[in-house]
Amino acid sequence: MSIEARLQELGITLPEAAAPVASYVPVVAHGGMAHVSGQLPFVGGKLVSGRLGEDVSLEDGMAAARACGLMILAQLKAAGLLERVERVVKLGAFVNSTGDFTDQPKVANGASDLMAEVFGDRGRHARAAVGVPVLPLGAAVEVDAVIAIAEG
Repeated sequence: MSIEARLQELGITLPEAAAPVASYVPVVAHGGMAHVSGQLPFVGGKLVSGRLGEDVSLEDGMAAARACGLMILAQLKAAGLLERVERVVKLGAFVNSTGDFTDQPKVANGASDLMAEVFGDRGRHARAAVGVPVLPLGAAVEVDAVIAIAEG
């Protein structure tokens, strides 16, 4: 089954791939790997901002991480790589959180669970989930990815 068909089966519509907010490209493919730059969470066209442990709930943080995952898929699609995904190798989740917030791994599950949902076992990956004091544009979460891709 194609990834597009799987997304349709799951009732998932990918957002438009966001333009970079600085001097970088969204995806670099090299040597059978696609490196996807950190993606911010947009829900309903609006950036999810704020800080976990302060004004963003755990549930909203998980939804924000899922939105980052959807944007990763949108970037892969825009680069013509979505159907070439062989394996999600690693996700890096950055969580804008207070010093006493320790549920960064639970927040990151929003993106991780999405990858498993879409790709099955090929979506299971290594991961880092890190708390940070601030993210670009005040985002609540940012997620980047390393993806193994088939030669095209």
